[in-house]
Amino acid sequence: MKTGLIMEGGAMRGMFTCGVLDVLMENGVRFDGAAGISAGAVFGCNFKSGQIGRAVRYNKKYCRDPRYCSFRSLIKTGALYGVDFCYHEIPEKLDPFDYKTFSEDPTEFYVGAMDIETGRCVYHKCTDCGETDMEWMRGSASLPLVSRPVEVSGYKLLDGGIVDPVPYRFMEYKGYDRNVIILTQPKGYKKQPDRTLPLVRAKLRRYPEVIKAMRIRHIRYNRQMKAIDQREEDGAALVIRPPEPLAVSRTEKDPEELERVYQIGRAEAEKRLDEIKKFLCAE
Repeated sequence: MKTGLIMEGGAMRGMFTCGVLDVLMENGVRFDGAAGISAGAVFGCNFKSGQIGRAVRYNKKYCRDPRYCSFRSLIKTGALYGVDFCYHEIPEKLDPFDYKTFSEDPTEFYVGAMDIETGRCVYHKCTDCGETDMEWMRGSASLPLVSRPVEVSGYKLLDGGIVDPVPYRFMEYKGYDRNVIILTQPKGYKKQPDRTLPLVRAKLRRYPEVIKAMRIRHIRYNRQMKAIDQREEDGAALVIRPPEPLAVSRTEKDPEELERVYQIGRAEAEKRLDEIKKFLCAE
């Protein structure tokens, strides 16, 4: 039996995931492997580095800083989230990431991103959170209209959530057969067609596979939710999700709102902690 942790993205809805992860870390819950998409990877890497509270702390501290997320950054750098500030200055200086613990921790950690040439989700195993790993995480979290494609490992990458929002099939393929899945939308949520598709067509006309993926994104997502519901019903996966819509902006600037969503995640994890432990230990 191999236990897996699977984390959906969702920008600042990811504060819910951070709350869940902190409770798991505080109570010594471990996994053989983990996979994250977009915010699920960017925030979820703190689980492997064992840094309780780090993700919610730096998001609350810098959410109003224009170097972190702003249209000024978009105009200046081509990315809504400042590349140097988010992926270098914060983890290297302002709120140091524990690279040593991440490297030594035995949990396998995967990040998924969309290869814009093929429209498929490709995965990378992160080992040290060095430059290559960071670029994969940045690619996974790069939204099409407010980010440039990230070139790394021979790929051009954008947001992995477009094609594989919850990587449960990837983890099952890798042999993880007892998975805890953290979602950032409540049960019954249905994604609607993307209203930005005309803009995507104009900006990314050189990449028809991206346009195709965006056109059917809601269909893929809703099929995944149906499949995850079935796995949950069959006892093949344990799913942790918000009890109701989180009602938080993708680029939330209010630290109190981020704390609110974080506390919802903590409450859900604490409520189900015994169930999680029992599920992971079952033969």
